[in-house]
Amino acid sequence: MRIAVARESEPGETRVALVPELVGRLTGAGYEVAIEPGAGRGALLEDEAYAAAGATVSEHALHGAGLVLSVQPVSPEALRFTAPRAATISFLFAGQRADEVATRQAEGLTTFAMEKVPRISRAQSMDALSSQALVAGYRGAIVAAGRLREFFPLSMTAAGTVRPAEVLVLGAGVAGLQALATCRRLGAVVKGYDVRAAAAEEIASLGATPIDLNLPSLEGAGGYAREMTEERAQQQRELLAPHVAAAHAVITTAAVPGLQAPILVTNAMVAGMRPGSVVVDLAADSGGNVEGVAPGRVVNVSTAAGTGSVQLWGGSNVPSQMPAPASRLYAQNVLNVVLLMTRDQMFDPDFADEIVAGMCITRPGGLGDEPETRPSGSEPVVPPAPPLEATGDEPTDPEDH
Repeated sequence: MRIAVARESEPGETRVALVPELVGRLTGAGYEVAIEPGAGRGALLEDEAYAAAGATVSEHALHGAGLVLSVQPVSPEALRFTAPRAATISFLFAGQRADEVATRQAEGLTTFAMEKVPRISRAQSMDALSSQALVAGYRGAIVAAGRLREFFPLSMTAAGTVRPAEVLVLGAGVAGLQALATCRRLGAVVKGYDVRAAAAEEIASLGATPIDLNLPSLEGAGGYAREMTEERAQQQRELLAPHVAAAHAVITTAAVPGLQAPILVTNAMVAGMRPGSVVVDLAADSGGNVEGVAPGRVVNVSTAAGTGSVQLWGGSNVPSQMPAPASRLYAQNVLNVVLLMTRDQMFDPDFADEIVAGMCITRPGGLGDEPETRPSGSEPVVPPAPPLEATGDEPTDPEDH
């Protein structure tokens, strides 16, 4: 069966779903691997590297493919070239793409969503949300350090002492803990806060100071926080305000996939910071943790004293700002998913497996049907793809997808 790796068409998406060093793992499992020209270019991976690893580089990579790998979902128009009953693996966030999901179901496609990997120990190696949050947390710390016109570390010299910057990180999931750790390595004095009581120990383990607001913990399912009431949110903001005002840089990371991000910091709280301070909002794409944030933009907020401004940086598709490591991590997650669904050198998902079932958004016959079974040694569901010839063509405009 052919596995096709799609060239991303969404603006700003620089990641790729497969890196050259993992091609051999798929061909060794019995697959033919085809990749669209230029698919890895945004992550500094050239077509020649894929070809040398055993993949076929072709503009017709999707034609007849039984499985399509991508970061963002491939358009239904492009998927019409795939084999009957083909499958896709990508991020999807189905709640934001209801029409596309309906189209996939109607056309008999099997759709697996990477954000739906269950948060269980057996699936940790497939957890793309966590791997990409790791990249975002690191990037957020680097942005804060780069935009702040102060030293992060303490520096004692003959000319005098430069005091370290104070950084506040709100949210101690994967992104928040990585931001905390990176700021500490850069020498800043770091404090962290999370609505989950269990996070305080993790914050402290990284050398940061956990903030205790003496509010009830909001532990939720799957390691996420429970949604809070507006009354609780307002109380929390009031208690956080002096900590925000004291910080040179604030990094916010509180987001739950598919849901609106909670407002943790108001415009008035930002205005209460000292001139030249920086706020980095890694949840801007889902509405933002900071009032007034704009994804992909820097907003200057005047201080309450009117003597300067605070930079409010809104992150947009932050992992794509570090495409090489983000792609390597994501590709390994995807590879592990594919290998889980491979039996007897064929792509044969076991829908009785909680990981497979949890990831599946659409499949022929609908999700309510009993999983299909076929006797050992029978023909694969997806027919063999026609042979491909490698092309040396330059990639076409991504909008062709």
